[in-house]
This record gives sequence, structure tokens and C-alpha cells, in this order.
Amino acid sequence: MTIEAMQPLLQPLATQAGKTEVTSKGADFKSALLNALHSVNQDQLASSEATQALVKQEPIDVHDVMIAASKASVSMQAALEVRNKAVEAYQEMMRMQI
Repeated sequence: MTIEAMQPLLQPLATQAGKTEVTSKGADFKSALLNALHSVNQDQLASSEATQALVKQEPIDVHDVMIAASKASVSMQAALEVRNKAVEAYQEMMRMQI
């Protein structure tokens, strides 16, 4: 397949990309970050509640507790990786010479 064959497919995408407006990037990033952190916190709380229910011998399945714990763990690891990348990007910017 050649690039000329792809042109009719790419043309509508190019016009759509030109129409999008970017406004208040900082606010969008801030709200996305806060939503993600809120989600991580909710996952951690759900895991803690499920674990406490299991310890108190309330009617809860062990696999539900394990799923909640795994979900909380994965979301926390993802948040830590995002933080590490942000710190790394900040450090790289600080090393730049102007």
C-alpha cells in the first residue's frame, strides 16, 4: 500500500484536527490529575473496607477482596509511575541551559 492510497483516508482526520480548539490546558490537566488521584483513593478505600469486612467475618467473598486489593495495587502503581515521570521531566527541565 502506498502513501497515495492513504490520502483519502487521512484527509478527513486532518480537517478534524484543524478544527479542535485547545483552551485552558492547565485547568484540564489539573482536573484530570485530581480525578485520577481521587480514583486511586477510592480504590484504596474500597480495598480497605473489603479487607475489614473479611476480617470481621462479614458475608463477603474472598475473590471480591482479592479483586479490590489488586485493583487498588495497580492503580497505586500507575499513579507512582506518573509521579516518577513528572519528577523526571521536571529534573530534565532544570538541567536545561538557557
